[in-house]
Amino acid sequence: MTDVKEPEKEPGAGSGPDEGYHRGLGSRQVQMIAIGGAIGVGLFMGAGANIAEAGPSLVLMYALAGCVIFLIMRALGELLLYRPVSGSFSEYAREFLGPFYGYATGWTYWLLWVVTGMAELTAAAIYVTYWFPEIPQWVSALVFLVMLFGVNLISVKVFGEIEFWFSMIKVTAIIGMIVIGLGVLTLGVSDAGDEAAVSNLWAHEGFFPTGVGSSLMTLQGVMFAYLAVELVGVTAGESADPEKSLPKAINTLPWRIALFYVGSLTVILCVVRWTEFDEGVSPFVAAFAKIGLPFGAAIVNFVVLTAALSSCNSGMYSTGRMLRDLAGNREAPARLGRLNGRQSPASAITLSVAFMGIGVVLNYLVPEKAFVYVTSVATACGIWTWAMILVSHMRYRRAVVAGRLPASSFPAPAGALGSAVALAFLLLVVVVMLLHDDARVSLYVGAAWAVLLVAGWRARRPAVQPAGTGEVAPEYTTG
Repeated sequence: MTDVKEPEKEPGAGSGPDEGYHRGLGSRQVQMIAIGGAIGVGLFMGAGANIAEAGPSLVLMYALAGCVIFLIMRALGELLLYRPVSGSFSEYAREFLGPFYGYATGWTYWLLWVVTGMAELTAAAIYVTYWFPEIPQWVSALVFLVMLFGVNLISVKVFGEIEFWFSMIKVTAIIGMIVIGLGVLTLGVSDAGDEAAVSNLWAHEGFFPTGVGSSLMTLQGVMFAYLAVELVGVTAGESADPEKSLPKAINTLPWRIALFYVGSLTVILCVVRWTEFDEGVSPFVAAFAKIGLPFGAAIVNFVVLTAALSSCNSGMYSTGRMLRDLAGNREAPARLGRLNGRQSPASAITLSVAFMGIGVVLNYLVPEKAFVYVTSVATACGIWTWAMILVSHMRYRRAVVAGRLPASSFPAPAGALGSAVALAFLLLVVVVMLLHDDARVSLYVGAAWAVLLVAGWRARRPAVQPAGTGEVAPEYTTG
């Protein structure tokens, strides 16, 4: 990392990552956004293929990955309370690693949500055909795209309220599934009969029926399921009371992982033996069908639809904030830094939605492997983002020990060592993706994306400040 000089801000781009934003997200909304971020299509749909590949051991993979995610989030939490900013990931990478890393992290996180948004729109359109098969999928996708676009343009408060209710539906569905499943296991009153038993976790060729290697191969899908837990960091610049709401949201992560992932999958695998799950079928739908609950499949289909819309809604929110942060640092066109009259980054959101719209055009052309390919690319982008959080945290702790920066009021309990352990785990996931035929495509896309990022960085020929010094980023002034 070379010595560079801080760029001047473009006119109209805003003078900082939070300049002009309205802190309209209350504690209730931040808490539910954090909870909703831990429940997505990766769990509702993706878990089916992973169960078919790894059997009951998938529960262990989710628990192991969940521990690593908590280390990542505590590292992010320490940075957020040191300096709560809306473009948190890119801002910390820019401060502790250098301007290029902030630029690369911001654009990569933008790509993560644009690609995920395409997949979610397609998924939502497919779910609609369950009730209305005569409606073309592209029509449903377009309606959802326009609807969520409008929500994000109105105000952050409306976004927070919509996301609150989306998350509430998902949370209620998961808890309901667990309660019903436990009732089946204890009372035995369902169409599942004697087939529903705790022994299903080990009775059919063991806990690792396909071997430990196959279990590790599911890590790509498992990590995709955890994408969006870091979204709470993007809300920092618009949280009414970040010093209270952010630590609370992060500290509740362990029980959310234990309940929504480990708990729900454990109950499902007890009710239905793992050999009955197939790729492309939601394990929740399969479990409700096995139990024989009236309208169970329709209810789950509605829940999965809200999960897809929730993820796309969050994607529009986060991409808009990241692009505005990039514009404020002259790493994106200046017009993307402007806010509308409702203090929303309208231009940045519009550009993101335009790219997500590609998903509408390609809706009926999505090949059979599209879901795996898209989730693999999203996971690769997520791994980069998480790695930047961890490395920035390690650099920050070093600066605190040296007395160059003030200590955060929310220190990570495992300190820099915890971040190093989490970083090693992310490296393991990358190795797994290299060995996985379908996931390997994400690394090819990642290499091409890296070339584009370097080319874009060199084309702008920035004059930037000394990198990685551990100094607090310069104050933004009013644009």
